[in-house]
Amino acid sequence: MSIETKVASDGSAVTIYIRGRFDFSVVNQFREAYEAHKQKTHFYIDMRQTEHMDSSALGMLLNMRSYLGPDAVKIEIVNCSPGIRKILEIAKFDKKFAIS
Repeated sequence: MSIETKVASDGSAVTIYIRGRFDFSVVNQFREAYEAHKQKTHFYIDMRQTEHMDSSALGMLLNMRSYLGPDAVKIEIVNCSPGIRKILEIAKFDKKFAIS
């Protein structure tokens, strides 16, 4: 599975792990991962094992932000490779998400 979700033991946050390619092939898995936890207020998108990201992934992140609400939920994109971080910065995603 390319997408795996874990809830923190104290229930405070959800981490969505993306493995391999983050592209249109995982759109349904990614949507289900955050929609199943829409009551949470803190999400981490862990890209430690993400090998590739395309424009559809950028759209999925924007859809997540829109679905969860721009102000009510904190979404952090973490453990990006330098290449993926550059894509996010060029697309100005550092203005909409915390990236580390």
